[in-house]
Amino acid sequence: MWTTLAEALQSSLHPSAPPIAITFSDASPPGVDPFDAPMPPPTPDGRTGRVPAGCVFWMEGTERTFTTAPEDHGNCSVGRMTHGLATMEEVSGRADIAALLDSGWITEDMIPDIPVVRDRPGAITYGPLADTPIDPDVVLVRLSAKSLMVLSDALPGLRVEGKPQCHIVAAAKEQDEVVASVGCMLSRTRTGMSSGEVTCAIPADRLGEVVERLEVTARADAAVASYAAEDAARFR
Repeated sequence: MWTTLAEALQSSLHPSAPPIAITFSDASPPGVDPFDAPMPPPTPDGRTGRVPAGCVFWMEGTERTFTTAPEDHGNCSVGRMTHGLATMEEVSGRADIAALLDSGWITEDMIPDIPVVRDRPGAITYGPLADTPIDPDVVLVRLSAKSLMVLSDALPGLRVEGKPQCHIVAAAKEQDEVVASVGCMLSRTRTGMSSGEVTCAIPADRLGEVVERLEVTARADAAVASYAAEDAARFR
């Protein structure tokens, strides 16, 4: 099922990278290898992790399936909070939170409204949706402006968020909404995501419905594109 849906998603949206499956669980799923990058020395405030931020796992997850432990996400306090791995009270004294507040990038009154995963997971698994060995909670895709156009046409009133980018995963999981993000500078810098990319998180249990709507919209767009190209030929 997931392979078929992944193929349909790619055919309709032409995302900039293969869609990935994200699964929250109490423990690492059997048979799934752990993410094994080295853990660097901690910062003076105690932060470390296997990647600079949890959103970096989105990039790694397009290539292979792996599972992560809470400590693997320890470098980015924002991501730890949105993914239910720590409360704001637990990370409020960290240097990265202080840097974001001091710069004015976020303000304290914004924090309570940021969606978070409710139940603290024991593991988070990432990998290509087409190959996922387990049923995911959220499907994440990286999109171009054109593919966001198609998605927005297919889902009128599409919810589009800003910073922090990672909270769309929590919103999709906990609020059962399809949520796109224009991205955030914190995530773009840490992931290397291109300036032309945006992201979208889709509740996995709604993916079939979303794909059906996308296919209708993509067919209509193809018909309009054909018409517009033929009409424009008169001006050459």
